[in-house]
Formats: sequence, structure tokens, C-alpha cells
Amino acid sequence: MTTVEGTPAPLTDGSEGRPPALTLARVRLGPGGPLGRVRIDGGKVVAVAETDELGGQALDMNGRTVLPGLWDAHVHAAQWAGNRRRVDLAGLGSAHAVAEAIRSYARGLPDGEVLVGQGFRDGLWPDAPHKALLDSVCPDRPVALISADLHAAWLNSACLALVGRPGHATGLLREHDCFEVLRALPEVPVEVLDRWVAEACRDAAGRGVTGIVDFHFSDNLADWGRRAGRGPLGVRVRAAVYPGHLDAVIERGFRTGDVLPGTGGLVRVGPLKLFTDGSLNTRTALCCEPYPGLEGTPEAHGIEETPYSELVRLMRRATAHGIEPAVHAIGDRANTLALDAFAAVGCRGRIEHAQLLRAADVPRFAQLGVTASVQPAHAVDDRDVADRHWAGRTGRAFAYADLLAAGARLEFGSDAPVAPLDPWLGVAAAVHRTGDGRPAWHPEQRVPVRAALAASARGRTAIRAGDPADLVIVDADPETADARTLRRMPVYGTLLGGRWTHGPG
Repeated sequence: MTTVEGTPAPLTDGSEGRPPALTLARVRLGPGGPLGRVRIDGGKVVAVAETDELGGQALDMNGRTVLPGLWDAHVHAAQWAGNRRRVDLAGLGSAHAVAEAIRSYARGLPDGEVLVGQGFRDGLWPDAPHKALLDSVCPDRPVALISADLHAAWLNSACLALVGRPGHATGLLREHDCFEVLRALPEVPVEVLDRWVAEACRDAAGRGVTGIVDFHFSDNLADWGRRAGRGPLGVRVRAAVYPGHLDAVIERGFRTGDVLPGTGGLVRVGPLKLFTDGSLNTRTALCCEPYPGLEGTPEAHGIEETPYSELVRLMRRATAHGIEPAVHAIGDRANTLALDAFAAVGCRGRIEHAQLLRAADVPRFAQLGVTASVQPAHAVDDRDVADRHWAGRTGRAFAYADLLAAGARLEFGSDAPVAPLDPWLGVAAAVHRTGDGRPAWHPEQRVPVRAALAASARGRTAIRAGDPADLVIVDADPETADARTLRRMPVYGTLLGGRWTHGPG
């Protein structure tokens, strides 16, 4: 089943049938908008009118604001679902502080169970992660700690032996080595993981989310096809493809935007995920200038994950078969290479993250038709590590206002579990450029509320007849909300194809 790109297929889950008709009355039509009525039938918005009358069998919204449903344009769904059950290491300021937290947590676990933690940021630590430190607090239990950016893993000796790396010198593994050891850890049973993902999707709906782009490193189409068979998903999904699965997707004749059969119209084929570099926190993002303290070393400028010629080859193969590339690029050199590859192939697509940009590259996004898929929460979470490792360059880091002014299309995401799957955190970070009470970080890169909402809704800016009835109703007007309210936006209800996934039902 193939549908027009950008137009959601109707929900056709046989257990639920046609969505009931619904009228929302006395609802504010968008931020700062007038009161009106929204009529929904058959999963679509069929009429929008400006009026403050209640009338008929309408559901009274009492002046609440209705917005297009929100999307998270960059999620690692299974990792986010699992992360919510792991040791939270966020905010710990040293390797020794992490070790002490692990010592306390390990006391409550059954013998033999692998202790998995998530969220450490060692970019500003005064000491270095080392397996010996974890061995001192957990000599026998395997311990695997995952960095906040997902690009590094810190293991103790027991865990290194478990994943077949007993001779590793430090226990701190980055990039490909990190990904390999994490895949080698014992897996949660599929039915348990699917239940966790379903719970995470329901919670996302509670924050107004109606769709996600899932970049989990797996056979995503198979995973989401299985999950759809277990019951309603609660969100629309674009399931990314990785190079190892590209040939199989091509053989099945799938193109980006195609609906995956058997998913009730909810799951579509996503983009091909490719990498140019690593991340800021691990100092592996590929940059034009060296990282302080690493000058003269082989990785002083970061890491080139995929050679340029191979990047172009993969993009050409995918594009020839209708599969859109999504290229991970964080450092300024990486973004230049990614944009050069898009120009060489002559295709449209996405750059994921686009954190540090050369000024000359900013207008190229619009010129080449490349979407900047960015995560505004990272701008406030990483401001300190950026100030240290990208010193003198942060005026062109997370440069959302510059991209907008140049005509680029922005799509906001969280990169969950790097940041929580909550679009309001990203909206507030983009609008205010701070998340902790400090003055705005590079306030010249702030974006207006309406632009931030559009970037969180795949470009939808208003409720119009003919639109899919993917809507979110909030208790505060985002246009006038202060920073705290915007971050914690109270969500009254979420509709997906005319069905309540959160709120009244």
C-alpha cells in the first residue's frame, strides 16, 4: 500500500472500525488564535469555523488551545523505553561520583543481573572513566554504563568478559566499538521490550505526540510490524533503515513514505540512516579545528565514521530506489561533507543534528532542499561542554535562527534517550535558549514560538479542513506562556486520526 507522501493513510485497525465523529467547541484555533469549532469525522478535520458558541453535541474545550499534533523527528524508541528502567547517571559530575552511585544501586539487584546505567557526560569530568574504578565497587557483577549521547560505553572487567572484550585496556569504548558491545549484551525478551515501547508511546501521547521518526539501530520495519500486530500503537511511526537492511528493503520495493502493510496505516518506511561523525561529548564529532588538549593526536579533529566516497555511494543507491538519506552530522567538517554529498548525488534528504555549522554552509540547506533535523534540548544540555570543546565557535552552534533566516526547513526532535521524549522541552529550549535559570545561551539564535511549533509538527502551522485529525489540545496558550509553563505545558488531550490517545475518550 503506497500513499501520497505527507498524507497519512487512514487508521484501519479492524478491532476499532471507523473513528467516531466529534466536534470541539469553544477551542482556541492555534496560538493567539480566535475561539472556534473543529468538526472531525472519518479520522479527518472536516470543518473549521470561528465562533464562540457551544451548540449541539459538541465537546466544550473552555478556551483551550488546539494545535497540530506534534512529532518527535529523532527517537531511539527501544533505547528510550529501556532507559526509563535503568540507573539514571545524569548530572553526576565525576567518574568517582558515578562509581559510588553504582555501588549503592547494585545492592538491590538480583545476583548475576547486568547493571545497566544511562546518561553519563564525561566531557567536563575532572577524572577519567576506567574499568578499574567500576571493578572496585562491582568486582563480580557485569556493569555497562551508556553515555548520554549514546556514543560511548563504560564497562567493568566482568562485563568486558561477558561481551568478548576481556583485554580492553580502559573499559571505555566509543563509536563502533561502543555499538558492538552494547549489541552483545543480553537482550530483554521481545515481548517485554514491545510492552515497554507501547508504554513509552502512550506516555508520549500524553505530551501531545502523534508521530515519531525511529532511528533505533535494528531491523526497524520488522520490529514495528510486530508491534502493530500486538495492538494499537498510539503514534504514527517512520521507521528508519540502516545500511545492513538496505538491500532487503529495496528487494521488497519499499520507498520512503510507503505504508508498511498490516500496521493499520500507522507505520511508514523512513529514511536510510548514515553517519559522518561521532558526538560532541565524546570529542568524536568531526570538526575543522582540533579539540583543546588533543592537538597532534590522530583524532584531534574527531572521527570520520563513513568515508566520503562510501557516503556518496550509499546515498546514490538509496536515492535510486526512492529511499531518502538521513545523514548524522554534528561537527562543522562533518556537515560540510554531508552537504557536499547531497550536492554530488543531487537528492533531497535530512541532516540529523547539524550542531556546528560553517557560516558558508547555512544557506546550503535550503539551496539543496536538505531538512535540518535538530534537537533543541541539546543546545541547553550541552552548552557548557560546547563552551569548552568548541570555544570561540559557539556562535554558530545550534544555529536555529540562522537556519530559519536562510530558508531551511527545521524539524525538531529529542534524540531520546539523549533527552526525554517530550517536544515541549525542545520548543522551550529553542524559544528561550536556557533550561536552568541561567541567561539565554546565544540568545541571537532564539526562534519564535510559532516557528518552534511548526518545526515540532512537520511544518503544519494551523488546523485546516482536510487535514488528518492528529491534534493536541493544551491548557495554556503557547504564545503567552512563560518559559516554565512552556516546558511543562499541560496537555489536555491528544487525538490521532480522530481517536483520543490521551485525555477524553
